[in-house]
Amino acid sequence: MTDLSKYRNIGIFAHVDAGKTTTTERILKLTGRIHKIGEVHDGESTTDFMVQEAERGITIQSAAVSCFWKDHRFNVIDTPGHVDFTVEVYRSLKVLDGGIGVFCGSGGVEPQSETNWRYANDAEVSRLIFVNKLDRMGADFYRVVEQVKKVLGANPLVMVLPIGTEGEFSGVVDLLTRKAYIWDETGMPENYKVEDVPADMVDDVEAYREQLIEAAVEMDDELMMAYMEGEEPSIEDVKRCIRIGTRDLKFFPTFCGSAFKNKGMQLLLDAVVDYLPDPTEVAPQDLTDEEGNPTGQKAIVSADEPLRALAFKIMDDRFGALTFVRIYSGVIKKGDTILNSFTGKTERVGRMVEMQANERTELESAQAGDIIAIVGMKNVQTGHTLCDPKNECTLEAMVFPEPVISIAVQPKDKGAIDKMGIAIGKMVAEDPTFQVETDEDSGETILKGMGELHLDIKVDVLKRTYGVELIVGQPQVAYRETITKAIEDGYTHKKQSGGSGQYGKIEYRIRPGEQNTGFTFKSTVVGGNVPKEFWPAIEKGFKGMMSEGPLAGFPVLDVEVELYDGAYHAVDSSAIAFEIAAKGAFRQSMPKAGPQLLEPIMKVDVFSPEDNVGDVIGDLNRRRGMIKDQERGTTGIRVKADVPLSEMFGYIGHLRTITSGRGQFSMEFSHYMPCPTNVAEKVIAEAKARKEAAKK
Repeated sequence: MTDLSKYRNIGIFAHVDAGKTTTTERILKLTGRIHKIGEVHDGESTTDFMVQEAERGITIQSAAVSCFWKDHRFNVIDTPGHVDFTVEVYRSLKVLDGGIGVFCGSGGVEPQSETNWRYANDAEVSRLIFVNKLDRMGADFYRVVEQVKKVLGANPLVMVLPIGTEGEFSGVVDLLTRKAYIWDETGMPENYKVEDVPADMVDDVEAYREQLIEAAVEMDDELMMAYMEGEEPSIEDVKRCIRIGTRDLKFFPTFCGSAFKNKGMQLLLDAVVDYLPDPTEVAPQDLTDEEGNPTGQKAIVSADEPLRALAFKIMDDRFGALTFVRIYSGVIKKGDTILNSFTGKTERVGRMVEMQANERTELESAQAGDIIAIVGMKNVQTGHTLCDPKNECTLEAMVFPEPVISIAVQPKDKGAIDKMGIAIGKMVAEDPTFQVETDEDSGETILKGMGELHLDIKVDVLKRTYGVELIVGQPQVAYRETITKAIEDGYTHKKQSGGSGQYGKIEYRIRPGEQNTGFTFKSTVVGGNVPKEFWPAIEKGFKGMMSEGPLAGFPVLDVEVELYDGAYHAVDSSAIAFEIAAKGAFRQSMPKAGPQLLEPIMKVDVFSPEDNVGDVIGDLNRRRGMIKDQERGTTGIRVKADVPLSEMFGYIGHLRTITSGRGQFSMEFSHYMPCPTNVAEKVIAEAKARKEAAKK
């Protein structure tokens, strides 16, 4: 068995264009995994192997690669930066033990860095910070460090200082050893010299080194007392303390360099070995019951425990379905039979592979701490637990955000409907935030996703990978409905037609619920007027109707139903009769309860050059946006606003026009808010017109 203390499962995450994929490429080059470095802007990087990724120069899928550095095994996952693909970041963080947050030296802490940082905080993942692109115009290491403190509320522990700025950037000073690492201009990572600290930096180095040691020794009371008495701790002791503080999320060791120019990468890799936790040092995952409540047991990371593994990603490629699995405990061997605790079915492990982006190496066995892919699993979905059939268990599941935008599609060639269905089925298995449904009235196929770019890529994948050309309708917003008034009402369902009849009478109150509660049901019936065994049927009847509201047929949110009285018949009453009564009651009472249309509001973050900020704010106001905050950066201003999704279609083109191509924005779903009357009337009229057209 391999030594788990030599394992590092790490992810690389950041805002769009901060240089995650380039950083991954450099790690692979330095560890000897690849000989020729592929560049993102040439569409040749190792981990961006989808056609769409190469063309757009962005990462869409998280890709896994394994490599070795100083006798340590790294499993590295390169994640996307675009907000539409945060699910990839989220599920990767779930199975990692540590991460590297990459920030752009000139862009600093950008909107998506915040979202990803928040995910990593939720997942309690230890991180290093790497300030990249220090060779760029406007790059400023010290400013980014301040932003990390202010914007992310994090505590960066500065480990190196840059030598020179922008075009003059030539290397870094390691504060612990007081040595300067200087790279020459050949751009080769191995061409560097170790020298003494440049004379003009000595004072800065001493000041930052003192801060570093003070923060580190706080992790060990004895060392701290000795340090207070003037005793300098050894470098080994300081490193041990930094490791503890990093693991406990007290601070984040901060490095800098230029991945593209190969400067500063070795120190980052050394830091992964020195400071990021191995699989045994991370708090073990909770085991849960079928409803997802913790049972108090943990999945201890050890090869001697029973098998427990989590499927965190499904990928379909030319070799068949690949299931990416993080093994938390135990061992999997080729030919083993394992249990999927979600479906209750067992599957045989045919082939296991170690992934190298889209290359692979066959494996005979894998153990706790490994991240591998299993080929040809039949019924496994993202978030399912794989375990030993004799020791059934469930690992804490993943929770995914709901899609906010949908488009109607149909194949150009009518004969391709089946082909489209199979292809979309595979894509839904790969991406839990991509959903599909068929509109019952019109028979159209509706694709739902996290944003315009997300759906745009999906349509492109269908066309190129699966050969299905689509006719795409206008994007539709995922509206919701709710009620504004509390009412009391009653409903009786009775039917007599020879033999036993059906009878159910209910009296109930319907009122608006708390925000984000969905549907709640309670019964306060006394004296057995409606027997207890019929309550679940009544709840089921009401709940089943929540998917279609009274105004325009959108799903209903935040409604509370209280059953307070009713009547039953000893022979004719049944669960079905009461369920039908509840459905009739919903249809009868909802239109009286002041129904209201809700629209999704997006948290929008716009970056604009200073000269255009007035136009940008004016434009957001016209889009019914609420401006929340403005922040001045070195190269422009960031405007934060809440804007209805329906007003944001095609926004990027418009923003580029008013900022001469220099503006950028990102948005993510925030909450639902009532629609203004004029907008609501229009949406309801359109929904009714669609239904009428579908009937014809």
